[in-house]
Amino acid sequence: MQFKVKQKRKVLINITSLIDVLFLLLIFFMVSSTFLEQPGIKLELPHAENSLVVEQKDYTLYVDKDGGLFLNKEQLDIGKLEDALSKVISEMKDGALVLKADQEVAHGVVVKVMDAAKRSGVKKLVIGTRLEE
Repeated sequence: MQFKVKQKRKVLINITSLIDVLFLLLIFFMVSSTFLEQPGIKLELPHAENSLVVEQKDYTLYVDKDGGLFLNKEQLDIGKLEDALSKVISEMKDGALVLKADQEVAHGVVVKVMDAAKRSGVKKLVIGTRLEE
């Protein structure tokens, strides 16, 4: 009596579906990521040993070393700051404003800006700093 000898089958792993899923994940992360663009105002932010990294908000108020005010890219006068902030307060995320002031700015100017922001209805004021290297 003679038995048939079964030939061993080669084991193949089909990874086509794995590659499809990998590319879908790659495309998802590329599309959902955000890129932040900073305006061209030269500032030297003060150093802080303990800083928290926060999400970039919609509205950032810049104070340069000459005391010039910029709400995002729009230049403002300190007298018109309160009115400008009152107009855009509804568009701010959580009513939050990021204040980035040059380290050479006089303390009084920063206090005036903070006071105007408070009077205009800003609920949360985030002070921008950079980590000390």
